[in-house]
Amino acid sequence: MPEGDTVWYSTRQLHEALAGRTLTRTDFRVPKIATADLSGRTLLEVVPRGKHILMRVEGGFTVHSHLGMEGSWRVSSPQRRPRGGGGPWHQIRAVLTAGSTTATGYRLPVLELLPTDEESGAVGHLGPDLLGPDWDAAEAEHRLTADPGRPLVEALLDQRNLAGIGNVYAAELCFLAGTSPWTPVGELPEDLPGRILAAAHRLLDDNKGRLARRTTRAPSGADRDRAVWVYGRTRRPCHRCGTPVAAGTHGPPDRLRPVFYCPRCQPGPRRDEQGTRR
Repeated sequence: MPEGDTVWYSTRQLHEALAGRTLTRTDFRVPKIATADLSGRTLLEVVPRGKHILMRVEGGFTVHSHLGMEGSWRVSSPQRRPRGGGGPWHQIRAVLTAGSTTATGYRLPVLELLPTDEESGAVGHLGPDLLGPDWDAAEAEHRLTADPGRPLVEALLDQRNLAGIGNVYAAELCFLAGTSPWTPVGELPEDLPGRILAAAHRLLDDNKGRLARRTTRAPSGADRDRAVWVYGRTRRPCHRCGTPVAAGTHGPPDRLRPVFYCPRCQPGPRRDEQGTRR
């Protein structure tokens, strides 16, 4: 699942493959920019901003994309299918070629061409980026705790508070903090928000250089079940206490999102909370 670390890794691959090179072919397969042609222009740099990818191109253009839940970029030669696959050809949304290298974007829910000086319209709402040069722990904590009644898991997922956390890290951070995902941020111990943010920064930074994410102390190459504490591990034993991991939901009824927790290591949802046990 693409989160801030995955986006950082993908962005680095794209930058190393294309930055400073002249685009020889561009093919955008979304109606709004299907006729755009950036060939002949130099791709200047590729930078991440939270879960967003910004490809800045000579002439003041930016190709802005967001991976959403299932999107990806793959780098390959024009004659070969991208390594690791990316999906069937009908899921391709963008193809950018520079000489012998091609970047292919699959299942991108957001793909647009912007004037570079108007990037703020797409990413200006984001809070401090956990993996960006603008990371400011104090500002992130201020935003995270601004609404005391908001459940912790929802405050962590709000990209306006801090940019880069998705469902995986939200669940893992609540477990590591030993608190319920549904706990209102105003009820957390005074020092806990800061410790959660420090853990978030450390985890994303540790994982940004690899695709196989780990939040536990499992060795490199460990299977997926050992690599995380609770995310996606419903009914499997907690790595810490052996209690079966439980799952619940949070958010408004029309946009429920899953969350995972250990009923022994963390409190579960209270009866009056919107989240429901499963």
